[in-house]
Amino acid sequence: MATAIRLARRGSKKHPTYRIVVADARSPRDGRFIETIGFYNPQTEPSTIEVDEVKAKQWLANGARPSDAARRLLAVKGIV
Repeated sequence: MATAIRLARRGSKKHPTYRIVVADARSPRDGRFIETIGFYNPQTEPSTIEVDEVKAKQWLANGARPSDAARRLLAVKGIV
């Protein structure tokens, strides 16, 4: 099973927040996921990024591929 680390959109209309999730690469953006490893809130100044580093590193070591947006957030936190 190919896994991906990506963002799942939450929040209300025009006020998004995102969960950083590990999901099967074939599942839809806001669909089924395996595990939540953090969240991202672009509405605050500065943006809030919370990531469980241990879980993120474990999933990356097991072959999960981050999306472009998730890769940028993980890089900001110093994980990738």
